[in-house]
Amino acid sequence: MDSKIVPILDILSKEYLGGAYPGRNSEGLNPEWPADPFHVLIATILSQRTRDDNTRKASDNLFREYNSIEEIAEADPSVVAELVRPAGFPKQKGAAIVECCKVLRDEFGCCVPSDTEELTSLPMVGRKTAACVRSYAMGIPSVCVDTHVHRISNLMGLVSTRNPEETEYALMAITPEDRWNDINRYLVRHGQVACLPNHPHCERCKVTRYCKYYEEHGPGKTGENRLVISQTADTRPDARGFCRHEYRRCRHRRAVQVQSGEG
Repeated sequence: MDSKIVPILDILSKEYLGGAYPGRNSEGLNPEWPADPFHVLIATILSQRTRDDNTRKASDNLFREYNSIEEIAEADPSVVAELVRPAGFPKQKGAAIVECCKVLRDEFGCCVPSDTEELTSLPMVGRKTAACVRSYAMGIPSVCVDTHVHRISNLMGLVSTRNPEETEYALMAITPEDRWNDINRYLVRHGQVACLPNHPHCERCKVTRYCKYYEEHGPGKTGENRLVISQTADTRPDARGFCRHEYRRCRHRRAVQVQSGEG
């Protein structure tokens, strides 16, 4: 086990208390709905390729009008699309959410399954979404890796991985199972408050003594710090999970990535 991950989580848990989860905005305000499997599943689908505040707006809009699997399954996808528009990709997400609820109604008796394979069989549900549901709504130890977790874990030197799935397994290997659920909860909040994409605010960070990035680019190395951020600005994911050059060159591929459920 890595000796750094546990003290990092301990410190961040005191700093951020409730942490973060899909639908809780960047000011740490809780959503208007309960964190049960249905609500967390739909909110996590909405969170793909968008900012945390947008997830909050879209999920609150949707659940004010449709607050059960049955209600969404019977809803007009175009109406759902307008409600979730703040989260981006309204047509794709609206249609997927309605279809997802139809599958839950018809094949799972209006219950959200806990098995990862069953969860990932649902429209727009990948490993990240499945792990978020298991972790936040069911209390099952799971490592939920979104863009914040993937970026910060590599930045701090906890792992050295190329994609979120590699990060998921690498973090499992270095973290006690009873702390898996804390990884997303606190690293996401840290990414919202201090370790911002493309501009880490090391002066706000309480875990700099464990951070490889701070060790190499902290005080006394300001010029190098700016240079590194500048050089990596187009290759490090932004808050939406997209690299700037990728956004410019491949905007049309975004819908494909969203539909895969790996946003």
